[in-house]
Amino acid sequence: MRILHVLSQIFASGPEFHVAALASRHADLGHEILVVSDTLTAGVKGEFHSRPIADRRYIQRLRNIRFLRKLIREKDVDVVHAHSRAASWVSFWATLGTRVPLVSTIHGRQFPHASARLFDIYGDRVMAVCENLREHLAGELRMRPDKIAVVRNGFDFQRLGRAGRGAGGQRDGDAEAGHGLGGGRSGDAPRSIAVVGRTNGPKGRNIVKVVEGVIRPLLAEHRGLRVFVIGGDARDLPGDGCTLLERVARESGGRLETPGFVEDLARWLDSSNVVICAGRVAVEALYLGRPVIAVGEDMSHGLVTGANLGEAMASNFGDILPTSVRKEPDLDLIRAGIEAALASPGVPAPVRSVIAREYEAGAVSAEVLRVYESARMKRLKPRHMPVLMYHKVPDAPFDTAHRIFITKAGLRGHLEYFRKKGFTPITFKEYDEFARGVRDMRDFPSRPVVLTFDDGYRDNFKNLLPMMKEFGFRGVLFLLGDAAADYNFWDADGGDHHDALMSLEAKKAFVAAGWEIGAHSMTHPDLTAIDPDRARWEIEESKKRLEDDLGVEVVSFAYPGGDVDERVKRLVRRAGFAFGVSTDTGGLHIEDDRFQVFRVNMFPGDGWFQIRKKSSHWYRKYYRWKRGK
Repeated sequence: MRILHVLSQIFASGPEFHVAALASRHADLGHEILVVSDTLTAGVKGEFHSRPIADRRYIQRLRNIRFLRKLIREKDVDVVHAHSRAASWVSFWATLGTRVPLVSTIHGRQFPHASARLFDIYGDRVMAVCENLREHLAGELRMRPDKIAVVRNGFDFQRLGRAGRGAGGQRDGDAEAGHGLGGGRSGDAPRSIAVVGRTNGPKGRNIVKVVEGVIRPLLAEHRGLRVFVIGGDARDLPGDGCTLLERVARESGGRLETPGFVEDLARWLDSSNVVICAGRVAVEALYLGRPVIAVGEDMSHGLVTGANLGEAMASNFGDILPTSVRKEPDLDLIRAGIEAALASPGVPAPVRSVIAREYEAGAVSAEVLRVYESARMKRLKPRHMPVLMYHKVPDAPFDTAHRIFITKAGLRGHLEYFRKKGFTPITFKEYDEFARGVRDMRDFPSRPVVLTFDDGYRDNFKNLLPMMKEFGFRGVLFLLGDAAADYNFWDADGGDHHDALMSLEAKKAFVAAGWEIGAHSMTHPDLTAIDPDRARWEIEESKKRLEDDLGVEVVSFAYPGGDVDERVKRLVRRAGFAFGVSTDTGGLHIEDDRFQVFRVNMFPGDGWFQIRKKSSHWYRKYYRWKRGK
């Protein structure tokens, strides 16, 4: 894939380092990288073009649009990734009318410009760095929620760990944890607090408030404490902030220092006992095991613990609220957090584990690639692809409460319809190969359909498999991970029709015929209603067992009963699946949410009229309208 990153910056910034990390990972995977920006200070693996993207004069914007449009055409770019509003604006017009998708990463709150609402300049897909930002974009900017994905900034934690080692000062201070701030005795072990952030704007104002209301009294009470204000020139602090810092430095005998911008930030973080910060710095400090007091532009969380970690991550550690109303820093909460951190240094292992999982560069870069692929597929194939759900295929009808069958003769009618109308059945795995560029998009069927069959009934082997071979069709078979399950106990034990499940050898026959095997849990429970640990086991173990038993890669998961919520979707994603399929819920397009793919249930009485309706591109929208959804 050829990926073009567009930035607008005249000095080093967080988005630049984000691009550098992404580009490095993607280049290592064989993707071609191009970068267009005003400046570029971070090393990026790829081709760099210097353009004044930050110049907002309309004549320069037009020049930038022409340049990007020419570059996209000459380099045969597959996706454009913009990293600021100015970059998104020119990229939107540069990609307009092309088959090249635009993806934007949004790092902070956006002013609701009329042009943004009118033209949706952020493109086909948007990546928000935290949950509050997603809520802001959907609410205040009226952006479609289904186009917004939360993709956090990625960090090279191995490099960060190496950079943090060997820092000056005490590495941990754990041996003297009992001293804390208590007593203020001259014999106290030296303690240091790093206050990190920009010194201008709202963050600068909050630094002034924290220094005045928390740091100043702490320095006066505890002679063993040192404080470093890092990240910007003190002269940029709002109001008399610079004068305040100078006064506090004199009062404390030089124990408050202002190093300003530092190149070895990781070493400063690693040698601090407490870090007051937000955003990227908070993630770095927590990974290094430094207690964090989250204070950002919009709010403060105090000491980050397992109890408030989710809330802190949702706001990017204090930088972003869903609305424009900012909250004043809670000085009492901040002071209590500092005292607690110094009394019990270090970061709880579960907190560091979540940070390592959610922000690791490899995982984030993989998620970004999935967003690229999704945007590309939706731009190239914008129409709905029908995904149909079948279960049992008996010889004749029978009495059942759930009516989840279609007779052998009925199914033949469906397959004849698909052949006559030019449908080509494909699998989720094949779809994913087209999206990832493994298969040439020129070979993508003009009328694709995904035929799925749940549970693995014995009549599927007897009636379904031979008929599908006859038509030259393949489908997706969703199976329980428990190979010993031999009947539909989840229904039959409650009084419904008893139906046998196929043997392991029969399942292998589907594999030999080129079918995709998907997972359907271990025991067919409602995953939304059971304990999270049990749900995780049902999902992860089913994938492992099927892959071991059948020797195939399992990339899709069908939610038992169609029951799904956000928690279950996260578990399916983390288990390594590429798709999660539901029943009659989900987006209008498969790329609206790959983990809640809308499947249409097929019933015994569905004839040609019903199959025509249910396989039409407008059916999902019609289904929602009819049910008031």
